[in-house]
Amino acid sequence: MNSVVEPRNSITDVAGVLVGHHHSVDAGATIGAGAATGCTVVRVPGGATESVDVRGGGPGTRETDLLDPGNTVRQVDAVLLTGSSAYGLAAADGVMRWLEEHGEGIPMDPADPSRVVPIVPGAVIFDLPVGAWDIRPTADFGFLAAEDAAEEFARGSVGAGTGARAGSIKGGIGTASVRFTDGPAAGMTVGALIVANPVGSVFDPRTGLPWGVGTDGPEHFGLRPPSGEQLAAANALPVKGTVLNTTIGVVATDAALDPAACRRLAATAHDGLARAIRPAHSPLDGDTLFALATGTAEPAAGFPLPPAFPADMLVLDQLCTAAAVCVERAIVDAILSATTVAGIPSYADLFGESGRA
Repeated sequence: MNSVVEPRNSITDVAGVLVGHHHSVDAGATIGAGAATGCTVVRVPGGATESVDVRGGGPGTRETDLLDPGNTVRQVDAVLLTGSSAYGLAAADGVMRWLEEHGEGIPMDPADPSRVVPIVPGAVIFDLPVGAWDIRPTADFGFLAAEDAAEEFARGSVGAGTGARAGSIKGGIGTASVRFTDGPAAGMTVGALIVANPVGSVFDPRTGLPWGVGTDGPEHFGLRPPSGEQLAAANALPVKGTVLNTTIGVVATDAALDPAACRRLAATAHDGLARAIRPAHSPLDGDTLFALATGTAEPAAGFPLPPAFPADMLVLDQLCTAAAVCVERAIVDAILSATTVAGIPSYADLFGESGRA
């Protein structure tokens, strides 16, 4: 089973997936003062099949019941990832408004195609104490993030990752992708977009390297261990309180999957989260991963299975393996791309050039 990193190394390497951000951040923001929050929208023009897996003990979500494979609606139009805890879910109203204005959603009136109901699931991180408590994503944030959605997008301390914190250091938003070159999933792509804001640590205190480099090795990310002085300074940082938490994200593929297969994809993707964050899925986290399938890739032929098994089982097995890897890599990308906000130091600021090979 071989795979290659796609050109953008991004969730938008999956055909039909677009990402947009909107945020408010003040250069002088500090803990409790100034703006430092935002939202991110994953938009799929024409819709996609989707499901979700919620593992954390303190989730903040919208429309996740709708995504149960046993329920009726089988298509979503966008996914909202947002800061500001439950307050941030208001941004979904703006995403719906943008989609309605552009005719995206479930058609509800054969005589009037403008009458649609867009389906926009969402999840939140708790970043309220970073910056001013009362500056939160609104419906206008969601509208502008949907408007901004494109194949190219920023990473790090942007969008829903603006106020993110990862243990003692700055969190953010990151992405990764792979494409299979052989096997049942040959020609198919998997990508992940992750907002890293966990209670747990994202780097090994013994080496200073992100936990998530374990599968690929630090060379994959151009990293080398920091100096002893840098490591000591990083380990001396106070660990944040328990009020800032949750890692959320979206895993996408161009394979044609049904909701049950998407649910399995989301469940397995959490393995990547557990590899890159220690601990993960705590009672204080709301860890939530969505999985969507656009169905734009052509299936490979020549892999028959006994009739007792789903026809796409071997494809799904490869996709699940890739989903966990992409989530792991995307968390590392989020940490390496983050910049200092509200006095929360970034990995790059702590380890500087010595963090790069």
